[in-house]
Amino acid sequence: MTPAARLQAAIEILDQIITAARDGGAAADTIIQRYFSTRRYAGSKDRRAVRDLVFAVVRSLGERPVTGRAAVIGHARAHDPALLALFGGAAGHAPPPLVHGEPAASPGLAPAWLEQMLIERFGDDAQRQARALLERAPLDVRVNGLRANRAAVLADHPDWQLLPATRHGVRLPAGTNVDALAEFQDGLIEVQDEGSQIAAAALMARPGETVVDLCAGAGGKTLALAADMAGQGRLMACDTDRARLSQLPPRATRAGAAVEARLLNPGAEAAALADLMGQCDAVLIDAPCSGSGTWRRNPESRWRLTRERLARLVATQAMLIRLGTALLKPGGRLVYIVCSLLPAEGETQLADTPQLGPWSTRVLTPADHGCDGFFIAQSSRL
Repeated sequence: MTPAARLQAAIEILDQIITAARDGGAAADTIIQRYFSTRRYAGSKDRRAVRDLVFAVVRSLGERPVTGRAAVIGHARAHDPALLALFGGAAGHAPPPLVHGEPAASPGLAPAWLEQMLIERFGDDAQRQARALLERAPLDVRVNGLRANRAAVLADHPDWQLLPATRHGVRLPAGTNVDALAEFQDGLIEVQDEGSQIAAAALMARPGETVVDLCAGAGGKTLALAADMAGQGRLMACDTDRARLSQLPPRATRAGAAVEARLLNPGAEAAALADLMGQCDAVLIDAPCSGSGTWRRNPESRWRLTRERLARLVATQAMLIRLGTALLKPGGRLVYIVCSLLPAEGETQLADTPQLGPWSTRVLTPADHGCDGFFIAQSSRL
């Protein structure tokens, strides 16, 4: 593909990403994969170059643009003027020539209303924190304590980096194909961001306990809890998303982890967990959230979030805290986590929890900790 053809491909992909962000469609990575699955003429270098350009454009625009073309023009004017020369080029498959006065997206870090929420948390440091949220994310894995130890794994890979803020975390070189590693295939490692590992460890799950991961998803944090419990006790993974939860059993088998998976019906979660009410030693709530702490991995999610969607998420989070509290025995531990840096999903959620003791909180950010953004809160049942 010529540079101009790559630019046109990026514009077409961005059109699809913009539509998906507006209508709740597929993630950017999925859209890119689908696009090239029907264009076999594009080589690996072409695919990589187009993908890099697409994400560079997405990261540079805080507000959702109207079209992929407007997105590219706005990005080019602000960050990469050489791209403008590729419009209307003589080579085939180039985007049409630029037209005087045609729309161009405005660069930015986030929609204005979201920037205001980041200012609420970070004050004068908000710009630095927001810029770090849009940098490329590193590749972290967790060594599975049920099958391996970190020192032995690191001894076999001198280019892997220990993550000292975690018990089992390791950072891999960028671009590593984790799925092809023998350690992954044998269940010795799992892909998991450093911040996610710190958040799961905050529950301090112990052998012999009854532990519930209330929003388990595909089970990344569940497997971390299983390793902390050393295969002893009862670990329940729950979620309302059948597709995501169905990914956990094969992952648990590969990891050698004993996990019970329970699918919950939305709106009837408490009824499905009636047998565990007041019985649990610890409950982890990795609540559905805006995902503002993971913009490095999903920068187009800034274009998806609306005030209305945030309000629905906040209501769900409050419900989950009440449910998690009811599951605990007296003295039982609760950890509430969101991969968000918005106060509405963090401290505000802790204001009305009369059955719980004082909260201790921690905020992780890419700028200060090098991991995804997380709000982590710990308390216990009175």
